[in-house]
Amino acid sequence: MSMEPPPARILVVDDDPTVAEVVSGYLHRAGYAVEQAADGPAALARAERNRPDLVVLDLMLPGIDGLEVCRRLRAAGPVPVIMLTARGDEDERIAGLEVGADDYVTKPFSPRELVLRVTSVLRRSRAAEREAAAAAAPPVLVGAGLALDPATHRATKHGAELALTLREFDLLAHFLRHPGRAIGREDLMREVWGWDFGDLSTVTVHVRRLRAKIEDDPGSPRLIQTVWGVGYRFDSGPQDSL
Repeated sequence: MSMEPPPARILVVDDDPTVAEVVSGYLHRAGYAVEQAADGPAALARAERNRPDLVVLDLMLPGIDGLEVCRRLRAAGPVPVIMLTARGDEDERIAGLEVGADDYVTKPFSPRELVLRVTSVLRRSRAAEREAAAAAAPPVLVGAGLALDPATHRATKHGAELALTLREFDLLAHFLRHPGRAIGREDLMREVWGWDFGDLSTVTVHVRRLRAKIEDDPGSPRLIQTVWGVGYRFDSGPQDSL
């Protein structure tokens, strides 16, 4: 007799009790197990005690702000993060993405849309885990001195370890699977994020972060090139040594 898998654990971090209760209620009704924290220290303590499958994290928190909480969560291990922000300013959204958030939602927001975002991010994260577990020896992706091993989720450049987030790893894997192909940001959002909607600046920020980690000179990128009016192209170049 097969057993149902346990529900995904979602940690909701928001100092506004009304927002936290509404978000938690919608997530409960969607079948998730939900915990709440009202500030940064409490969020980190809960995450350390019982690692969540995803964190819904407010940017403006007492004690430790959401950006620092996100940094510490990601430093402890891969965990998807959806950032909540009360500001519509692009710099705030980009700041969240740059510390490793997988997505953001700007207040006021639709709780139903947030549940869809949670489901989408979790689906992508779990699909990557299943693919790695199902293949006995998935091929290592190589090119331009880079090597990505989907089985171990390890990435190196010329043998040196790369500290990539889950989304950065998926993005680089996609580029390595399609060298020389011009790929639009909409295509990347659909094929890497699994979304048919969303702010394309999410893709732009992740490409910039990835360049900073794999390019010799991120200001003049050689590997991930911008194709104006289209998107990006990965130039693997000659297959040099790893």
